[in-house]
Amino acid sequence: MTEADVHTLTGPYVLDALPDDERTRFEAHLAECPFCTAEVAELREAAIKLATQVEEAPPLHLKTNVLKAIENVRQLPPVVAGTPDAVAARRYSRRSVFALAAAALVIAGAGGVAVDQYREKNAAVEVNRQMAAVLAQPDAKTSHGGITGGGQATVVRSARADAVVVVLHDLRKPPSGKVWQLWLMDASQKARSIGLTSGDLATVIQGGVVGQTTFGLTEEPRGGSPAPTTTPVAAIAL
Repeated sequence: MTEADVHTLTGPYVLDALPDDERTRFEAHLAECPFCTAEVAELREAAIKLATQVEEAPPLHLKTNVLKAIENVRQLPPVVAGTPDAVAARRYSRRSVFALAAAALVIAGAGGVAVDQYREKNAAVEVNRQMAAVLAQPDAKTSHGGITGGGQATVVRSARADAVVVVLHDLRKPPSGKVWQLWLMDASQKARSIGLTSGDLATVIQGGVVGQTTFGLTEEPRGGSPAPTTTPVAAIAL
């Protein structure tokens, strides 16, 4: 694990899904990283909100269906510790826990996605699936940066998936008649619009990510602009 990777462990840490050695390392990191400390606190609050707002009683027939299915499911042989299968299983398990936990919690922790939006379960599940797919990529790289005027931006990029996850947190409301516009820029600073927002945001951009080197955020007239017209309030190298 690289030093940059440790910033991505907030989700698994909150869910108590880290092995002992990584938990010890991450807790030492927390003592020196105010961004991760704040994110852990926010994710814990989000987890509580999720538990109370989107909980749903299981169908009455669920237990019966599971018991019937057990009769037809072949049991897998045990994985012996120290074997290649055991190492692969551990890596897959950790990656799955991280991807799914972080995907679900980072949206809630972003602050701008209200609990009400979780009631639209189909949309939430789809966003979680897309985020998990990016976060699980072996080349996924996380970058953090401040936003002029207040707020934080987190960007996770994967060239392999040709996708980027963008989380904007504590973003101030734009002036009347204005909107925040998101951009991806290449090495020549040619900008491509990837969305508009008036507040905090957690989204996945699919396609056209390869070759882009910078994420940018500018204040633009409502409806957006074909190219940036103001100095970026955030410019984060991918």
